[in-house]
Amino acid sequence: MTEEDVKAARDQLSAGKFDDALHLARSILEDDADDAEALYIAAVAARYLELYEPAADYLGRLHEAMPEYGRAWQEAGHLACARGENDKALAAFARATRFNPALDASWRIQAELLARAGRNLEADAARAQEKRIAELPKELVAVTHHLHEGRLLRAEELCRHFLRKHPKNVEGMRLLAQIGLKLGILDDAEFLLESAAAFEPDNIQVRLDYIDALRRRQKFARALEEAKALHDRDPGNPLFQSHLAIESMQTGDYDRAFELFDAILEKLPRDPATLTSRGHALKTTGDQARAVDSYRAACAAKADHGDAWYALANLKTYRFTDAELAQMREQVGRTELAFMDRVHLSFALGKALEDRGEYEESFRLYDQGNALKRAQTRYDAERMSAELAKQRETCGPELFAKHARAGHPAPDPIFILGLPRAGSTLLEQILASHSRIDGTLELPDILALAHRLRGRKAGSSRYPEILHDLSAQQLAGFGHQFIENTRIHRQGAPFFIDKMPNNFRHIGLIRLILPNAKIIDARRAPMDCCFSGFKQLFAEGQEFTYGLKEIGSYYRDYVQLMDHWNAVLPGVILRVDHEDVLDDLEGQTRRMLDYLGLPFEQACLDFHKSKRAVRTASSEQVRRPISRSGQDAWKPYANWLGPLREALGPLVG
Repeated sequence: MTEEDVKAARDQLSAGKFDDALHLARSILEDDADDAEALYIAAVAARYLELYEPAADYLGRLHEAMPEYGRAWQEAGHLACARGENDKALAAFARATRFNPALDASWRIQAELLARAGRNLEADAARAQEKRIAELPKELVAVTHHLHEGRLLRAEELCRHFLRKHPKNVEGMRLLAQIGLKLGILDDAEFLLESAAAFEPDNIQVRLDYIDALRRRQKFARALEEAKALHDRDPGNPLFQSHLAIESMQTGDYDRAFELFDAILEKLPRDPATLTSRGHALKTTGDQARAVDSYRAACAAKADHGDAWYALANLKTYRFTDAELAQMREQVGRTELAFMDRVHLSFALGKALEDRGEYEESFRLYDQGNALKRAQTRYDAERMSAELAKQRETCGPELFAKHARAGHPAPDPIFILGLPRAGSTLLEQILASHSRIDGTLELPDILALAHRLRGRKAGSSRYPEILHDLSAQQLAGFGHQFIENTRIHRQGAPFFIDKMPNNFRHIGLIRLILPNAKIIDARRAPMDCCFSGFKQLFAEGQEFTYGLKEIGSYYRDYVQLMDHWNAVLPGVILRVDHEDVLDDLEGQTRRMLDYLGLPFEQACLDFHKSKRAVRTASSEQVRRPISRSGQDAWKPYANWLGPLREALGPLVG
């Protein structure tokens, strides 16, 4: 099968030669049964030939391969219309526009079907969307198609070309920002959306996208301001209430968040997204029983709402009933299940079966969820290894000698770093129970600074080499900026914790800008740590966890880099092994407090009684007395962990 074969089939379809198009598509599918373009062409051609059953079969296979392909759902709508199944058609066209809002035919036919059903307000809304698309420049309609069908680089190329001719086009700026968010270029996305909002202050979608960008950059104070401004426009609007509730959570105002969630649920009592968000807030504040109720209500309202199912599993302490297990299995068996719902349900089912001792199927589901996420990311283990090796090569003793008197003198920050699932949340909970230490979040500030120092020139990075060239004034300025930007997360104690695990990559930078900061390396036995990371579905930023080989390689690189930091910065970093904390909680707590220069407080040993909000996956575990339940959790899965052991090499022991 070649691109020419696909083009020939597409040309025959466009020319109305449906027999020839179907024949060519079938030939392609003989060589590659999952070719998405051939399945789509075959489905369309079969429908025009009134071969409805084969058309449905092609679409079913296409939905399974690409569950969020909007055009496939549009074609499902056309097929349902041809068969006189209007309700089914309406659902398919609605799904099509959810996955690709530029499908004007789906909006138009939705409007017709809704009007026929007497749902006039919804019909008017669909017509408005159709009109909006018709009024867009054709170039931006094409960009939208590329964006929502996963061709990000092509979308970016077309959008930038358009904006060079129309630099103040707000929709073009918004679309380029959306592409940037998907590619992880968050600073550019924020700038574009800020500019677009200045040009069109009343463009609600731009304002909503801007809030999203600010939240992703963890600029929570600004995001809250924007959410308040929208809410003030229309305080009874559930969408605006939802955004304000979420931003209130991010800044620690849970009372306001609960008030807003309750107001939404009065109007929309079965809204799954609101029920799930409220569950997250309840979990974070330690009200597990009500969190469970909220998550279960979300699952009852929408059986395929994977986020809520995974939220229950992610409590770590919840045990699914037989009926819930059956429900999850049923949903996973649906070919049309949305991508992230399938990912969430795979991890949730994996956890449910692990709790029942059904390890082989549990591993299969964990592996399936990780494989889906791995295919979606651009993570390159070799490139990460090279990046960490560059830190070792660049940040030697001469760098720290050169900048010995530089940086901001504040002693406030305590960095707890390492790998995720290494016990860092437990260390944070112990230390944040001390009267002189605030626990905060996994703060993005160091990672963002490193990104800025890389520069914007494509294909080259000035970081970490640029650290040699920075002036004392620049280093002090970066340290001062870190202290100021993180104040919003503090409660007034003289010291605070930044628990971003990936900061271990940038200890050299931390030492240069904040020479009096304390650094704790949270270490856990490699098999336990890596397998725990593999089982955990992280929201973002931990793409190396989506494969056994990848996470093993990352752990090995981490150990090498930490060995380097300890060699060039002797005595600066305190390593705390999770297993030592389990063996001697008081001894290790006193050891950490001695390193920090703080007196012992009994509250640190009673960490599980703390009422502070905890946002990480270990939130429920650290609200209980210390436990060994996570030790050797990999052993029942040993038969399937060969790639992990091989990647770890001699570290396995």
